[in-house]
Amino acid sequence: MIKIMNYGEVPNSEIFARENIAANVESVVSEIITTVRQKGDAALYEYAARFDKAELSSLEVSQAEIDEAFAAVEPEFLEVLREAAANIRLFHEKQVRNSFIINRDGIVMGQKVTPIERVGLYVPGGTAAYPSTVLMDSIPAKIAGCETIVMVTPPGRDGKVNPVILAAAKIAGVDRIFKVGGAQAVAALAYGTESIPNVDKIVGPGNAYVAEAKKQVFGKVAIDMIAGPSEILVVADCTANPRFVAADLLSQAEHDKMASAVLVTDSAEFAAAVSEELERQIPQLPRAEIARASIDNNGKIIVAENLKLAIDIANEIAPEHLELCVDNPFDFLDSVRHAGSIFMGKYCPEALGDYFAGPNHTLPTSGTARFSSPLSVDDFVKKSQFTYFTREALGTVAGKVATFAEKEGLTAHARSATIRFEDKL
Repeated sequence: MIKIMNYGEVPNSEIFARENIAANVESVVSEIITTVRQKGDAALYEYAARFDKAELSSLEVSQAEIDEAFAAVEPEFLEVLREAAANIRLFHEKQVRNSFIINRDGIVMGQKVTPIERVGLYVPGGTAAYPSTVLMDSIPAKIAGCETIVMVTPPGRDGKVNPVILAAAKIAGVDRIFKVGGAQAVAALAYGTESIPNVDKIVGPGNAYVAEAKKQVFGKVAIDMIAGPSEILVVADCTANPRFVAADLLSQAEHDKMASAVLVTDSAEFAAAVSEELERQIPQLPRAEIARASIDNNGKIIVAENLKLAIDIANEIAPEHLELCVDNPFDFLDSVRHAGSIFMGKYCPEALGDYFAGPNHTLPTSGTARFSSPLSVDDFVKKSQFTYFTREALGTVAGKVATFAEKEGLTAHARSATIRFEDKL
């Protein structure tokens, strides 16, 4: 049963505790990365046989396989995928940054925005398929103008990729797809193999091995973030529907036994009602065992004196997903400082953000919303700055540059500015 605690009556260490036990996988992942670097494709075939129980004839998904998968997916779901993709494009097109130039008195300065050339997209497989991840992580890259998007995803035992994954990839415009999962897929994207091109940045969620591999290849390539277990925090008052709130908490609890579902409310009666609803709804879920472990181990209901304090608690936790289940959610929006994605009102379940609304679902977890942001078009571009001075413009500031440099003890820096105005040119 979920824990109910009154804010101010229990230690803050218990209120804000996060259960996030990291698997000890560093050495295993390091060995996998080394093996992929040394053996290339051969290592990937071996790992597919060992971990995925799949005997592959080729690593890359063929166009015929993509077409076959597309034909196998229900037309109704294809239409849902297309509409979701359109919503995601609409939102992310607003994020596009433009280059700029400042031109004054013989000085030209500016910033040049350039797409990252090659992006690697990791899409989890295993017990569930995530076409939503394909859309969310590849569409912003396409909008940014990335030249090549390379997707990796684990094959099933039959050596095939789930058809809905391939359908989403086709709709999103993914360029190449490979049947590789786990840490070995991250290594292949970072260093390249005979079949898989090395990329400049790797994005996408995964298990502990994938997360550790992203850590270990960072520096060779860029990564989006190290994602922890999924999180939801709901701020609700007594006017909210406890059935709705319980369902929203369980929408994240069913992800993973380590997932975190938290309710902060100003009503003890509402807290008890949500707790009762959780007990009613959990047994009805196909993934009841996972949801039960998440709620019992990591779930909590915090009763606060008022909604202002509830928002303060939410800011301290800095959740991945924040729901404001209150009548006038926009009254509280400016007070929210730390959250990955904010869902406003009583008819905006977090699941909208997972699949369909448009804002990205790749979000900062484990309190990192204090300093990081959802995946966006910005993640797929880089910025170069440029400067041009005429001789006359340099002449007006050369002495100031030299003074600054000499204060730092860097005389060569100083001379590089003043030498241009010595008599011998």
